[in-house]
Amino acid sequence: MGKVLPPYRERIFLASKTHARARDGAWRHLEQSLTRLKTDYLDLWQLHHVSYKQEIEEIFSKNGAIKAIEEAKQQKLIRFTGITRTNPMSSPLRRYPFDTILICINAADIHHPRPFITGVMPVAREKNVGVIAMKVPAYGRLFKNGILDGMHQAMGYSLSVPGVHCCVVAAETVEQLESNVKVARAYLPLSEAEMAASAQRTAVAWQDSTFFRAWS
Repeated sequence: MGKVLPPYRERIFLASKTHARARDGAWRHLEQSLTRLKTDYLDLWQLHHVSYKQEIEEIFSKNGAIKAIEEAKQQKLIRFTGITRTNPMSSPLRRYPFDTILICINAADIHHPRPFITGVMPVAREKNVGVIAMKVPAYGRLFKNGILDGMHQAMGYSLSVPGVHCCVVAAETVEQLESNVKVARAYLPLSEAEMAASAQRTAVAWQDSTFFRAWS
């Protein structure tokens, strides 16, 4: 990305992450990202895959990664801060004024024993945190056996969840990317009835469609 990014830098919103929990490790990741991307700042820097209480305590400790975030903000190396997670614990949002959270939001979420929609979204709305939805089609598994009809339903559901501001969707080909952009441009909020119908269609396959939750 660093080979092609510089001429377009002012036209894009650039985000990166660190999975380090200590200040020094996070700082090294930030320096590497800036060097590789050939930029002098990030629009959004995120603490990645924060899933366990022990990790949260380490991040907020005296020499935790939160120190790197504070220093980077002071030096204007980052504009906004975020956290990403695959385990719906909302306590970090109550401990620090993160600007964004990246969480799994799709039509199968409500069937999971620990749903993000009811477990994290209320706190995100309370704290005015920007919500980025990921795992929107569950790596395509929501399209298997006709569970959902296509990306228009998968993306439509995620973006229609109250409090979700945008989503990120992976693409394996240029054609997929162009199709996803087309769907996004045509997006209209789904009605409650349409969302309920999509969620109902995922009930028979929610475990397969939330398999990534086992990573936490």
